[in-house]
Amino acid sequence: MSDILNYIVFFGLLTVAAWPLSRWVAAVFDGFGSRATRWFRPAEGLVYKVSSIDPDQDMDWKQWVGALMIFSVIKTVVVFLVLVFQDKLPFNPQNLPGVPWDLALNTAVSFITNTNWQNYGGEATMSYFSQMAALAVQNFLSAAAGIAVLAALIRGLVRKQTTGLGNFWVDLVRINLYVLLPLSLVYALFLVSQGVIQNLLPAVSVTGLTGPQTLPMGPVASQEAIKMLGTNGGGFFNANSAHPFENPTPFTNFVETFSVFLLPATFVFTFGRLAKDLRQAWAIYGVMVVLFTLFFVPGYLAETAAQPHAVAGVDWSAGNLEGKETRFGVGPSVLFDEVTTATSCGAVNSMLDSFTPLGGMFPLVLMQVGEVIFGGVGSGLYGMLAFILLTVFVGGLMVGRTPEYLGKKIEPYDMKVLVVAVMITPFVVLVGTAAASLWHWVPSTLNNHGPHGFTEIFYAFSSMGNNNGSAFAGLGGNTHFWNVVGAAAMFVGRFGVMIPILALAGNLAKKKTSVV
Repeated sequence: MSDILNYIVFFGLLTVAAWPLSRWVAAVFDGFGSRATRWFRPAEGLVYKVSSIDPDQDMDWKQWVGALMIFSVIKTVVVFLVLVFQDKLPFNPQNLPGVPWDLALNTAVSFITNTNWQNYGGEATMSYFSQMAALAVQNFLSAAAGIAVLAALIRGLVRKQTTGLGNFWVDLVRINLYVLLPLSLVYALFLVSQGVIQNLLPAVSVTGLTGPQTLPMGPVASQEAIKMLGTNGGGFFNANSAHPFENPTPFTNFVETFSVFLLPATFVFTFGRLAKDLRQAWAIYGVMVVLFTLFFVPGYLAETAAQPHAVAGVDWSAGNLEGKETRFGVGPSVLFDEVTTATSCGAVNSMLDSFTPLGGMFPLVLMQVGEVIFGGVGSGLYGMLAFILLTVFVGGLMVGRTPEYLGKKIEPYDMKVLVVAVMITPFVVLVGTAAASLWHWVPSTLNNHGPHGFTEIFYAFSSMGNNNGSAFAGLGGNTHFWNVVGAAAMFVGRFGVMIPILALAGNLAKKKTSVV
């Protein structure tokens, strides 16, 4: 009963919070002139001046693609260099060495694509400088890039007979300045108040009940906030959100779970406001809630069901507690992990490799539907809109009418780019899984063999191709193969979808709106 109440309260609070927040985000997307922004206007103008950005330039979709790709490549190079040379940079109290080139490449691509796949243990590999200046910064920038592409698609749907989709650089600045930074600041202060650490101290040696122990330190709360809000998922510690310094109490676990869905839900209502059709927003939101519930309930039942004959001598009366933190319990752990795989977050508070077969299947399937059930910040809604447009096109042909959405005719060119956007991720997942299954070194990286080992491979490419970042945790990913091939999968999985979406937005913006 408590888990049912927790679920109802979760979605009740989500709806109550997302509705008013969407009004603010819609104003940000729409180039508002609110008095509430007067404190930030000087900072916004300074960024434009220093960066030589013309805020009045209205970019077409090709200019958007150029700006997005140049920005992403530069970010990849910068993060790569920071990681490789972290031993020569400040804020490295543990004197950690530079990161090997293949792991640095994988990590750089991972964080600039909002995947946050981690083939490393955070506290044992990354200096504080690397965590702050490279990884945490990318948590903001990669999230903002996905949101900016969503803003461009919405403008493509609502604007008429124009080639302009707004300005990528302006969107990037405003999304960070007016949305991500303020929310993350408040969120980080809350986490600190609940016991999440935030310092630059070296690791502390203490004497525990079992003898000497080393407690890792670091600027955790600041990274944890944007990790969850931006659906990034990369943990400061190797144990991610199962670590008590990242997620100390049942209350913080609830808030962290809630924060993952907050912005994706907000963007649904933001779309409705900008399209001046809130019925569309409520319909999409309702579909997302229903679909998530249909995935969550059987996964929850699989993990909480008593299975007295599964393992001899193990008490299963409380459900499958293996691999789960007792301070959270089974129900909140299942909710957390399904929320983070329905989005592109990928954070974990329990061991997915220890889930029951059915319990582990649903996080996997949630990624494979394209992470559109709320989905990542920006990427979830533009993915859902892609499926909606495909459905409108097929449905229109079946009834013999010209397919339209929000008054815009959906034509063959739109379908061509939509098919690319929808099919690129399955292509990456299936080709990657096939290549890994045939590669003779891969079996040595698996914790399990046979069907479960195959699931570890399939889950890994589903996660990387969909820019999720979670893993079954039985996979030893820090090898040349996984680092290089994984980086390619994440890069194609991210930009192979973004570019067709921008092409679609550009084509839609040029069209007239039909008069009904």
